[in-house]
Amino acid sequence: MWLEILLTSVLGFAIYWFISRDKEETLPLEDGWWGPGTRSAAREDDSIRPFKVETSDEEIHDLHQRIDKFRFTPPLEDSCFHYGFNSNYLKKVISYWRNEFDWKKQVEILNRYPHFKTKIEGLDIHFIHVKPPQLPAGHTPKPLLMVHGWPGSFYEFYKIIPLLTDPKNHGLSDEHVFEVICPSIPGYGFSEASSKKGFNSVATARIFYKLMLRLGFQEFYIQGGDWGSLICTNMAQLVPSHVKGLHLNMALVLSNFSTLTLLLGQRFGRFLGLTERDVELLYPVKEKKFSTWTNTEFRYLEDGGLERKFSLDDLLTNVMLYWTTGTIISSQRFYKENLGQGWMTQKHERMKVYVPTGFSAFPFELLHTPEKWVRFKYPKLISYSYMVRGGHFAAFEEPELLAQDIRKFLSVLERQ
Repeated sequence: MWLEILLTSVLGFAIYWFISRDKEETLPLEDGWWGPGTRSAAREDDSIRPFKVETSDEEIHDLHQRIDKFRFTPPLEDSCFHYGFNSNYLKKVISYWRNEFDWKKQVEILNRYPHFKTKIEGLDIHFIHVKPPQLPAGHTPKPLLMVHGWPGSFYEFYKIIPLLTDPKNHGLSDEHVFEVICPSIPGYGFSEASSKKGFNSVATARIFYKLMLRLGFQEFYIQGGDWGSLICTNMAQLVPSHVKGLHLNMALVLSNFSTLTLLLGQRFGRFLGLTERDVELLYPVKEKKFSTWTNTEFRYLEDGGLERKFSLDDLLTNVMLYWTTGTIISSQRFYKENLGQGWMTQKHERMKVYVPTGFSAFPFELLHTPEKWVRFKYPKLISYSYMVRGGHFAAFEEPELLAQDIRKFLSVLERQ
């Protein structure tokens, strides 16, 4: 009996090794059409058009009328943020939104960076493109695509952009100066939503790759968290020869090993390759909400600690990008298209990534991803950092820390 168990175990390990060993495969690039109706035989308009965010008194009046109809439900006593958004604090936010929030002023802030649109695969794709105001002699800027997630937007990068494009004037060295492109995921904000079923992260990655080519970049760097981490991962799987470096602050690592480690890591973490810090950050695996994606202790506060890291103007600007464009439904379809197919059913979920990778592990991320897990999916991981603070919305919450880690990753990459 024991011999049979031993032989079965050895055979199982051999099969697992054969299946999981490194294979530098890529996703097929393919093509798509996501606009309404059938694809025209005419060549798609590849022009890049300036775009400006606008509003009107009518739009603001409509908003105020809707806010005035807000219906209040009292919260449970002493519930703080344990049952979601505390409605006592929500009343304060609603009052600020109705009486103090200046959307016209925020529109001016949004227009501080150049906005553009271009048609790709039948969809009008929105993006901002920020070039350095000045460059050291003999330097060229490094093109960096930064991709947001849900419920975020391109706006969450507004505070990190000057640190990347104009580092010297923000107390950083000019060793790395970036040219930053931040698109809106189709169906989010100002990017047109797909008219067809099946529009997922791989299709988005291909569209963003075509966007970079259209802007004249044959090689570039990419960075993302939340959906942005998956889209950037897919870009690296589609066109690894064009991606010079991939930096992430979240990773969706689906494997039998990571599942086993998560189940046993609290007691046997050291034997499974986890550090003491990994165990601290992984356990207990808690329920999390928007405020606790920043700090789990904030759930004990009636206001969820939201204004400790974000201003109400910033939070409401992000909300307005969904409300004014009517994209909350189309943005949430991304969950159906990407998560509604079942566990490990899509090819990219089973594939590894073979481009140089850097990773920022922020302590209040939804689920901590230990270095061993990241390296399993990204074998060319060259930089892994335990960040001292911060959570899921890294660029929005801790722009200085994220900018420093991106720069650190580039320094390590260029020394190789």
